[in-house]
Amino acid sequence: QVQLVESGGGLVQAGDSLRLSCAASGRTFSSYATGWFRRTPGKEREFVAAISSKGSTYYADSVKGRFTISRDNAKNMVYLQMNTLKPEDTAVYYCAARDRVNVAVTPAAFSSWGQGTQVTVSS
Repeated sequence: QVQLVESGGGLVQAGDSLRLSCAASGRTFSSYATGWFRRTPGKEREFVAAISSKGSTYYADSVKGRFTISRDNAKNMVYLQMNTLKPEDTAVYYCAARDRVNVAVTPAAFSSWGQGTQVTVSS
Protein backbone atom coordinates (compact mmCIF):
# COMPACT_ATOMS: atom_id res chain seq x y z
CA GLN A 1 0.00 0.00 0.00
CA VAL A 2 0.92 3.64 -0.32
CA GLN A 3 0.42 6.51 2.08
CA LEU A 4 -1.57 9.46 0.75
CA VAL A 5 -1.81 13.06 1.98
CA GLU A 6 -4.18 15.58 0.40
CA SER A 7 -3.84 19.35 0.42
CA GLY A 8 -5.26 22.38 -1.33
CA GLY A 9 -8.81 22.51 -0.02
CA GLY A 10 -10.41 25.73 1.13
CA LEU A 11 -13.30 28.16 0.91
CA VAL A 12 -14.02 29.66 -2.50
CA GLN A 13 -16.90 31.34 -4.28
CA ALA A 14 -19.01 29.81 -7.02
CA GLY A 15 -17.22 30.04 -10.34
CA ASP A 16 -13.75 30.00 -8.79
CA SER A 17 -11.05 27.39 -9.31
CA LEU A 18 -9.10 25.26 -6.89
CA ARG A 19 -6.39 22.63 -7.27
CA LEU A 20 -6.14 19.70 -4.91
CA SER A 21 -2.88 17.83 -4.51
CA CYS A 22 -2.22 14.33 -3.27
CA ALA A 23 1.29 13.34 -2.19
CA ALA A 24 1.99 9.62 -2.24
CA SER A 25 4.73 7.59 -0.64
CA GLY A 26 6.03 4.32 -2.00
CA ARG A 27 8.44 3.34 -4.73
CA THR A 28 5.78 1.59 -6.80
CA PHE A 29 3.29 4.45 -6.91
CA SER A 30 3.68 4.78 -10.67
CA SER A 31 2.02 1.38 -11.08
CA TYR A 32 -1.05 2.37 -9.03
CA ALA A 33 -4.27 3.70 -10.45
CA THR A 34 -5.53 6.64 -8.39
CA GLY A 35 -8.77 8.47 -7.92
CA TRP A 36 -10.59 11.27 -6.17
CA PHE A 37 -13.79 10.78 -4.22
CA ARG A 38 -15.88 13.19 -2.19
CA ARG A 39 -18.32 12.91 0.66
CA THR A 40 -20.95 15.20 2.11
CA PRO A 41 -22.56 14.66 5.53
CA GLY A 42 -25.00 11.78 5.54
CA LYS A 43 -23.97 10.46 2.15
CA GLU A 44 -21.68 7.76 0.86
CA ARG A 45 -18.39 8.56 -0.81
CA GLU A 46 -19.01 9.66 -4.38
CA PHE A 47 -16.68 8.98 -7.29
CA VAL A 48 -15.23 12.15 -8.85
CA ALA A 49 -12.35 11.21 -11.14
CA ALA A 50 -9.72 8.54 -11.69
CA ILE A 51 -6.50 8.10 -13.61
CA SER A 52 -4.80 4.85 -14.55
CA SER A 53 -1.11 4.19 -14.11
CA LYS A 54 -0.77 4.85 -17.85
CA GLY A 55 -2.62 8.18 -17.70
CA SER A 56 -6.10 7.25 -18.93
CA THR A 57 -8.74 9.33 -17.20
CA TYR A 58 -12.38 8.89 -16.25
CA TYR A 59 -14.82 11.38 -14.74
CA ALA A 60 -18.17 11.47 -13.07
CA ASP A 61 -20.78 13.14 -15.26
CA SER A 62 -21.29 15.85 -12.63
CA VAL A 63 -17.71 17.12 -13.01
CA LYS A 64 -16.91 16.28 -16.63
CA GLY A 65 -15.65 19.35 -18.46
CA ARG A 66 -14.93 21.22 -15.20
CA PHE A 67 -12.46 18.99 -13.35
CA THR A 68 -9.17 17.56 -14.59
CA ILE A 69 -7.19 14.79 -12.92
CA SER A 70 -3.50 14.42 -13.60
CA ARG A 71 -0.46 12.74 -12.13
CA ASP A 72 3.28 13.29 -11.96
CA ASN A 73 4.89 9.92 -11.29
CA ALA A 74 8.35 11.45 -10.94
CA LYS A 75 7.07 13.44 -7.96
CA ASN A 76 4.61 10.83 -6.67
CA MET A 77 1.80 13.38 -6.99
CA VAL A 78 -1.79 13.34 -8.17
CA TYR A 79 -3.77 16.52 -8.82
CA LEU A 80 -7.38 17.52 -9.24
CA GLN A 81 -7.88 20.83 -11.00
CA MET A 82 -11.39 22.06 -10.28
CA ASN A 83 -12.79 24.90 -12.37
CA THR A 84 -16.16 26.63 -12.41
CA LEU A 85 -16.90 25.36 -8.94
CA LYS A 86 -20.51 25.11 -7.79
CA PRO A 87 -21.99 25.05 -4.29
CA GLU A 88 -22.92 21.40 -4.85
CA ASP A 89 -19.20 20.60 -5.15
CA THR A 90 -18.87 21.33 -1.43
CA ALA A 91 -17.54 18.17 0.23
CA VAL A 92 -14.57 16.51 1.83
CA TYR A 93 -12.37 15.30 -1.02
CA TYR A 94 -10.33 12.12 -0.66
CA CYS A 95 -7.44 10.80 -2.70
CA ALA A 96 -7.33 7.03 -3.18
CA ALA A 97 -5.00 4.50 -4.79
CA ARG A 98 -5.31 0.90 -5.90
CA ASP A 99 -2.61 -1.62 -6.72
CA ARG A 100 -3.91 -2.05 -10.27
CA VAL A 101 -3.16 -0.50 -13.64
CA ASN A 102 -6.75 0.29 -14.55
CA VAL A 103 -9.16 2.77 -13.00
CA ALA A 104 -12.18 1.94 -10.86
CA VAL A 105 -15.14 3.99 -9.72
CA THR A 106 -16.18 2.27 -6.50
CA PRO A 107 -14.55 3.03 -3.13
CA ALA A 108 -14.22 -0.67 -2.33
CA ALA A 109 -11.79 -1.06 -5.24
CA PHE A 110 -9.26 1.24 -3.60
CA SER A 111 -7.02 0.05 -0.76
CA SER A 112 -5.24 3.26 0.21
CA TRP A 113 -6.90 6.50 1.30
CA GLY A 114 -5.85 9.94 2.41
CA GLN A 115 -7.36 11.80 5.35
CA GLY A 116 -9.41 14.15 3.18
CA THR A 117 -9.43 17.88 2.53
CA GLN A 118 -12.46 20.16 2.87
CA VAL A 119 -13.70 22.11 -0.13
CA THR A 120 -16.43 24.65 0.49
CA VAL A 121 -18.02 26.61 -2.36
CA SER A 122 -20.19 29.54 -1.39
CA SER A 123 -22.95 30.88 -3.63
